[in-house]
Amino acid sequence: MVLTSDTVVADYLSYLYFIRYTKFWKTTKFKKSVETSDKIKIISCNIYQFNNQYQRFIELINKENPDIFITMESNSDWEKAMRGLEKDYPNFEKVTLENTYGMHFYTRLKINKIKTHYFVADDLPSIEAELETKDGYRFVFFGVHPPPPSPTEEETSKERDGDLLSVAKKVRNFKLPVVVTGDFNNVAWAKSSILFKKTSQLIDARIGRGILATFHAKYWFFRVPLDLLFHSPDIFIDKLFIYPSIGSDHFPMGCTFYIDKYSEEQEDLVKHIEKDEMQEVNELIKEGKEEESDNR
Repeated sequence: MVLTSDTVVADYLSYLYFIRYTKFWKTTKFKKSVETSDKIKIISCNIYQFNNQYQRFIELINKENPDIFITMESNSDWEKAMRGLEKDYPNFEKVTLENTYGMHFYTRLKINKIKTHYFVADDLPSIEAELETKDGYRFVFFGVHPPPPSPTEEETSKERDGDLLSVAKKVRNFKLPVVVTGDFNNVAWAKSSILFKKTSQLIDARIGRGILATFHAKYWFFRVPLDLLFHSPDIFIDKLFIYPSIGSDHFPMGCTFYIDKYSEEQEDLVKHIEKDEMQEVNELIKEGKEEESDNR
């Protein structure tokens, strides 16, 4: 193997990007301004449609008591199993599908607006909710689950990339604080994830906190972080963590954060997209919409 200067530079840049996702990467401890929201807790989990260990997930929710939780791959059986949680989570949006792309969103926070989007296909939902905390802070929550390229799923990454980049374009001009989370079916250092971050102008919550791999829960020797969380610079992550298995092929992911509208300490973490990159984004969205699935 002959190493060229271009190869060495490319490898070095890849190393610099990857090391951000380890605990060796130094992160700044931010100081709260005078006025911030109370802490908000989210749990996001791809529960695996064919997993029938419903009680393990329900016990996790009862124990952790999040303000918001969202499930991916949840079908009619899972919807029935989670009905008992509705007394504590009276506000919800249910997209019950049997194609492994069902999605259920529950919260005890006030919902001002909620909408289910289908950016690239009519059976691939994303949920957008404008929420309000008890102390009067409003923010937007986006739950995503695009399809992965794999022998049993899709032949290409076109739908995945088109779906995620459609979300990125939508949230980039939001005036309210934003959190986007879910099963991205992509690692944070992949090219399309970097395009997502630049297009959305959001911050990757994992940087400096470790890899925090969520998939595959059953194979310790093959684990990667597919469940991601991105946020606007006025949202400050307190903790990001992975929960023990609930019987799925994904581990649940949890996060606590607060909203600080007066601090500008995270503004320099926002990466901006170049003109040629935005052209690529628009092309990928177009290709994602044109792609037809043979597996759903």
